Amino acid sequence: MTAVFDPAPKPPAEILAVLSLLCPEVVRDIEQNWDAPVSDYARHLWRPVARPASGPAIAARSILREVLHQRLGVIMQPDAIGKALDEFEHRPVIQSGLHCLLLMDRITFDAVLLAWLGAVENGLSAFFGFVGTTMTMETIGREGPGWLDVGDDKVNLFGMGRHKLCRKSACVAGPVSLNKRALEAVGDETDASRWLGTLLASHDKVFGTAADALTALNEDLVAKWDCSGMALPVFIDDRLAAAAMARHLEHDGSLLSRLLIEPARRQRLERALQEAASGPFGRFLPNSTAYFWGIREERVRKLVLEDGHLIEPDRPHGLSIPFERLHLRRALLDGVLLPNLFLMFLVLAILPRVRVVGGLRQIGYVAIFHSILLAALDENEPEERDLAAELQVRENAWGMRVIDERISVREQLAGLPEGALFPHLLRQYRSRTFAETTDDLKLVRENARWRKIGRALIKAT
Repeated sequence: MTAVFDPAPKPPAEILAVLSLLCPEVVRDIEQNWDAPVSDYARHLWRPVARPASGPAIAARSILREVLHQRLGVIMQPDAIGKALDEFEHRPVIQSGLHCLLLMDRITFDAVLLAWLGAVENGLSAFFGFVGTTMTMETIGREGPGWLDVGDDKVNLFGMGRHKLCRKSACVAGPVSLNKRALEAVGDETDASRWLGTLLASHDKVFGTAADALTALNEDLVAKWDCSGMALPVFIDDRLAAAAMARHLEHDGSLLSRLLIEPARRQRLERALQEAASGPFGRFLPNSTAYFWGIREERVRKLVLEDGHLIEPDRPHGLSIPFERLHLRRALLDGVLLPNLFLMFLVLAILPRVRVVGGLRQIGYVAIFHSILLAALDENEPEERDLAAELQVRENAWGMRVIDERISVREQLAGLPEGALFPHLLRQYRSRTFAETTDDLKLVRENARWRKIGRALIKAT
């Protein structure tokens, strides 16, 4: 009797068909790693990337390397900085999509773990994670940077009243200190050995902003969870993107200076933005502010561009910044402006040819940002024509909630060996496949934006 073998399971074809409409590069990653351990998928995401070849891409990579060097100088010795930057030059990957939350947040923890797996499986000494800090300290009821999720309760992390929490943004709210009394009230001996003691060790510190506090605390937690120091997390945020954007605006001949400041070029860029917003994938685009966010009174503010100025709508005494290169650059350096998502992804990923790993909405809008830049380029300019050719390859990947545990971080850590939590999880995710951790792409299937696109596809065919 001839044995009959079931064919190897394959990813759901209907889901891949929808994803491929906008992100064929993401579909290729999924197909190649469907039955592989999720640690192999992480290794694949942190694979090498072709070096920049066009003038604008080379310049953008140089700027990014410079601002990353400054960030690394705060946490590393000189020899370690050189090693990390050389590794990044070969494998330029940034885990994005992270919000400014303590790693006790389940989704944040799982995403950083995937990045750590990718770094370790490629033998990297460090990995980069971009943390969005424009969110308010409380987003909705008892959620956001001001709250610590401990599984069965939420603790006011900085002891800040809720009236203030919902009216201040993480990147500027400060100075702050930890709410020691509230933290001590939720601890036990198990917690103390795995995370609580690490937080309480900083109870007497004063941090400049909530974002600074969360970055420092998260670095401490990862160091505690991986005492071997197999891969160091380097958290960067909107303020580093602002520093990079300011460098792009140093010269009126840079690509971003021309696109933003020259009237004809900006008109072409705005037309590309509008066409993308009104197109079939426009629901992916964030459209909250005009090129930059403004910062006033510890709050991030929406801006509009009117009569040559960035202003706060309906606030006559709000921010007003001339939309001119030197004024924009000065405001970025002074902490008055932050780039919006479009400009942020241009300076950190698309122009410097960096693979960016994010969530299910991000893989959509990064692909659209990519197409917007292509539409705004002038192929009569040799350097821009070279850049357009280079941009035919998109470095865009899915990494948020690929690991998507349904229990709290506190429960995930329970029972794991102190000081070797991440190495223990490495062994675990070397035996669990991508298909298993994503539950056959259940998250994609249930995602409202992708589901609507799928229905439109079915209707059209």
